[in-house]
Amino acid sequence: MDVTGTDRRTSGSPAVMARLSLLDRFLPAWIGLAIVLGLTLGRLVPQLNTAVQAVQVGSVSLPIAAGLLLMMYPVLAKVRYDRLDSVTGDKRLLVSSILLNWVLGPAVMFALAWLLLPDLPEYRTGLIIVGLARCIAMVLIWNDLACGDREAAAVLVALNSVFQIVAFAGLGYFYLQVLPGWLHLPQQALQVSVWDIARSVLIFLGIPLVAGFLTRTLGERLRGRIWYEQRLLPKLGPFALYGLLFTIVVLFALQGDAIMSRPLDVVRIALPLLVYFGLMWSLSLLFGKRVGLGYERSATLAFTAAGNNFELAIAVAIGVFGATSGQALAGVVGPLIEVPVLVALVYVALWARRFFRASND
Repeated sequence: MDVTGTDRRTSGSPAVMARLSLLDRFLPAWIGLAIVLGLTLGRLVPQLNTAVQAVQVGSVSLPIAAGLLLMMYPVLAKVRYDRLDSVTGDKRLLVSSILLNWVLGPAVMFALAWLLLPDLPEYRTGLIIVGLARCIAMVLIWNDLACGDREAAAVLVALNSVFQIVAFAGLGYFYLQVLPGWLHLPQQALQVSVWDIARSVLIFLGIPLVAGFLTRTLGERLRGRIWYEQRLLPKLGPFALYGLLFTIVVLFALQGDAIMSRPLDVVRIALPLLVYFGLMWSLSLLFGKRVGLGYERSATLAFTAAGNNFELAIAVAIGVFGATSGQALAGVVGPLIEVPVLVALVYVALWARRFFRASND
């Protein structure tokens, strides 16, 4: 289904594009407008930053937290929770996701950061932190738009959440201190509370997950599955992208001054991010095809491996290095690059479906 609830899973790419809602069809334009609006607000209303940051959920400002929760809830309300056993039993998918997210992803970002930013240690450290924060939020939107496996996305996001709590601090120590020491490179300390990471996961995944599960369970029990999927979901669906656009506006309003005042630094940070997103997505999609996952689960694997948890990366960078640090700026530039690139990859994924069908014929 698209965000309006229309079933698109069996359609070809041209048919999918023709049947998209107005909101879906011009999503890149809406995202571009949201970015411009956010940057403009940040420049024209400098006191907005202080007002928005005044109230926080965890270490994330309340408006961003509200946008993230609004964005994730409709997608998780679409998940067929009675089908999750078919995903948890797919060992190829689960093992592939762990290897791509927690072995390959951080290693690729570490390599790109050192290769492309050898003279900018603050930005380099910020990018490595971004690489360690695996996506648990926006990936649900990209996966849904690309007609990926919704149930698989829910399971992989939950898996990333568990690994994020358990592994983030340890991987930060390894990639910022141990590995640079082995390679005789400068080292950087990173002190991160496991509870802070767990709290972020519980808020930004736990709340919408419980809400989505209860909505489907109670909705189907009271009114039946047909009413739920044909009447309720089409009304809930668009709020996912409303939440996405609102989040983008607020995020760039908060960081607009830093981005606009250092354009050359943004370009330097953007280059490894562009390479990272494109490389991780392409390798993951091809890997999924190679191991026989089929299009839907290969697309889910690709988007979960390519996306990053920018809210956690920014929160960690600000908490450890300060709001005006280069590490924090690198975290902020992350979604500036990730959002348009992964939107573009949604269209690439829809085009690539034909090759999965051809291999199955």
